[in-house]
Amino acid sequence: MACAPHNHTKRRKCTPTYQTPGVYIEELPSGSKPIQGVGTSVAAFIGFTEKRPAGNTGQPHFVASWNQYADEFGGFVDGFFTPIAIYGYFLNGGTTCYVQSIATRADADGAGGGAARAALPARAGSGALELTARNEGEAQGVSIEIGDATGEGVSEEQFRVTIKAPGKPDEVFDNLTMGKGRGVRNAVEVLTRESTVVKAVEVESSGTLGDRRPRSGSYSMSAPAALAVDADGRAARAAPGRRTGGWSWRAPGARGAPTAKTFEGDASARTGLGALEAVDDVTMVICPDLMSGYLQGKLTRDDVKAVQTALLNHCELMKDRFAIIDALPGLSPQEVRDWRMKEANFNSKYGALYYPWIYVANPNPKAGPDEKMIMVPPSGHIAGLYARVDSERGVYKAPANEVVRGALKLEKQVINSEQSILNPNGVNCIRSFPGRGILVWGARTLSADAEWQYINVRRLFNYIEESIFEGTQWVVFEPNDMDLWERVKRTITAFLTRVWRDGALFGATPEEAFYVKCDAELNPPAVRDVGMLIVEVGIAPVKPAEFVIFRFKQMSGGGDINE
Repeated sequence: MACAPHNHTKRRKCTPTYQTPGVYIEELPSGSKPIQGVGTSVAAFIGFTEKRPAGNTGQPHFVASWNQYADEFGGFVDGFFTPIAIYGYFLNGGTTCYVQSIATRADADGAGGGAARAALPARAGSGALELTARNEGEAQGVSIEIGDATGEGVSEEQFRVTIKAPGKPDEVFDNLTMGKGRGVRNAVEVLTRESTVVKAVEVESSGTLGDRRPRSGSYSMSAPAALAVDADGRAARAAPGRRTGGWSWRAPGARGAPTAKTFEGDASARTGLGALEAVDDVTMVICPDLMSGYLQGKLTRDDVKAVQTALLNHCELMKDRFAIIDALPGLSPQEVRDWRMKEANFNSKYGALYYPWIYVANPNPKAGPDEKMIMVPPSGHIAGLYARVDSERGVYKAPANEVVRGALKLEKQVINSEQSILNPNGVNCIRSFPGRGILVWGARTLSADAEWQYINVRRLFNYIEESIFEGTQWVVFEPNDMDLWERVKRTITAFLTRVWRDGALFGATPEEAFYVKCDAELNPPAVRDVGMLIVEVGIAPVKPAEFVIFRFKQMSGGGDINE
């Protein structure tokens, strides 16, 4: 209806003209719209999976339970940390997450087939001999043993290869060498010609192939690298679990092995970490298979630093999520401190680092008696712990002094003197306490700014900022007058009062806990003329009682208790 002629005021709404007697109903908008708190416990996992859902080519995919993940992405895969990290996430209290599979088991097995490779490390430098299962499906259960050659007059360069495959007789090839020429048994030629299980190829080495031989030991085609050599030829580092060989990646097309750039991705192409920019409800970002690539020798320490820095930068850019990153495996407390402070030199209020790795039950039903536990990066389990604390207590509670469900033991037992050099530098320790279990015993970010040193403070601000951002979209294009200022103040004040009552803000009254300012001082004509509305919000977050101090004094008998 058209408005009847009357004087419009800033606080009166136009009323219709009533000409027929009767009862009429009007719906009036409220002065403000309530702000609903956003979710705080939605993790995003970037890594490797057994398979992908139909039609998915690597986009983030919503998952609401472990059973759904198993149905759509498959189960556990030796050498892939993402599946077991997601299992640990749901075990520890996670409820929903996004999974972004940047590579699958088929990528590891090779394009168009399931024939895995075992890259056999050389004595120094990178591997020189690579074995590939001849037929699809024959990689599972195949083991390769490398030993010294037998017989008289053998040289140090010669070696023996024993191949064991289920349902087939053992194949033994003796006096092999990586050298070439008349009268030598070149390993590539002999194995490719005579073995019914594998075929062999030469791979790049830091030296000539003729002066190297595979490192003695036992290897498996169905497990991750337990012995890997840095690209610069440094000594092999030990990986968790059994002493095995490793996947050699043959991704379809020209992708090749996943690199640091594969993890980082591109926002415009919706790949890797960049694809998560389009997912608004993510609040935690985890990349456990970064360590899988590192252990297999596909990624260097600099690559790890680059990807973890990209995770932190992504969270800094989005301002509504938090990165949970893993320390490198096999490091002592001093080495972890040096990695964090000198080599990586992280400085971000949007991420936290956890040390050491944890042992969990080996999900492989075929694991031997000495393989009942495997060591994994803790980030997935920690993300679930964040979600559990958010649900049971609130995002304002520090995610510490909480049990890590599923953790059986630790890679390293950290003691008080060791944590004293880690905690001030933003390395959160996971520790085992007799009678109390394995607990997270740190709650610090990677920020050098004391204002943002606690995880719960950063995540509380993320929660409040995102809630207010989403709950005040109605303000855009409203008349920028005092009526709007008051409505905005009422809306935000009502929301923060609920946050204060939940125990997230410090203060005996709401006035002590927060303030909301939106007035002519903040919004003079020069600000309003360019279409801006400025609102200032101050909050007093609760900080964790990180150091609890009891002071005892000796009293003289019968003395005043208040002395």
